[in-house]
Parts: sequence; C-alpha cells; structure tokens
Amino acid sequence: MTPDAPAIRKAARVEGHRLVFLDAREDDAAFIHGLRTDPVRARFLSAVPPAVEAQAAWLRRYARDDTQAYFVVTDAGSGERLGTVRLYGARGDAFSWGSWLLKAGLPPHCAIESALMVYHYARGLGFQSAYFEVRRENASVWRFHENFGAQRVGEDAEQFKYTLAPEALSAALHRYRRYLPQGVRVLNE
Repeated sequence: MTPDAPAIRKAARVEGHRLVFLDAREDDAAFIHGLRTDPVRARFLSAVPPAVEAQAAWLRRYARDDTQAYFVVTDAGSGERLGTVRLYGARGDAFSWGSWLLKAGLPPHCAIESALMVYHYARGLGFQSAYFEVRRENASVWRFHENFGAQRVGEDAEQFKYTLAPEALSAALHRYRRYLPQGVRVLNE
C-alpha cells in the first residue's frame, strides 16, 4: 500500500437515515451466529461452525485486525439488530465488501440504505470504487448490485465477480439519494 492509498478503518458508529452501523463486538456473537446459521438467510455464505463460541473467537480476532470493518446493522429508532456488513480487501482506491446479511422480512429500504451507507463510509475513507463477488445462485443479490451499476467482470464455477467504477458509484449515490439524504455521520467513540 502506498502512503497516499486509503485504508479501511473501524468506526464505533456510522449513522444513516433510518439505520445505524455499530462496530461488531464479541457480545454480538449470538446474533451474528444466528444469522449465519439460518438455513434460508445464509444459504449463500460459507459454512459456519455450529458453536457460537467460534463466532465469538472470530470477533475477538477481528477486534485486533486493522484491515477490515465489520458492522452490525441496527434500526436507528429502536436499536434492534437487523443484520451485518463488512468492508475489507483494500487495493489502491478500491475496496471489497460482503458478509451482507439482513434479517428476513425487512422493508426494501434496509438493503438500499445499508448498501448506500457502505459506499458513503468507504468514500469518506478515500475509496473511489469497489469490487466484490456474489454466488451465482444468489440472483437477488447480484441483480441488486447490477441495478446499482456494478459490472460483471468475471466468473468462476461458484461466483460472479463485479466492480463498481467511480462513475457508477457516484451515479448510484445520486440516483438513490432519497434513501440517505444526508449521507452518513461517523463517530469513533
């Protein structure tokens, strides 16, 4: 990484319009494990050990890892935990994101706002573009990303590979601005 390249940093709290991201902590292990082991919600994720302690151990390691930011998505009004999202893989002015998992039955604005929050937060860190992979079978998610302006740039037997170029990212932030009219507010304490 060059000295001028952006870096992924954790934030204690990222506030959006209706959602808030909170830095994931060990006491979130049971919630995260529940999402990741739900047979419907997690069918496109990598396998998870059956014990919650494995998730708690991962969160302890994450707390010492300065290369990623893992958030619990919450409702701004009630504080209810709604899901997770993670930023990682900084490469120059691009970053990757995933571990995006929301509870079943949430209104569509939750997916849109949480994606916008990821991009606003990453832009605030200095990133200009994104890259990520989506499982081929996960049609609702890859369609969502394609509607957001992501371009499929490759594939393998299991994944579609995407990039979201700076111009497409700017266009998406503008097109969906009604979901996040004030951008995000980042709090580090």
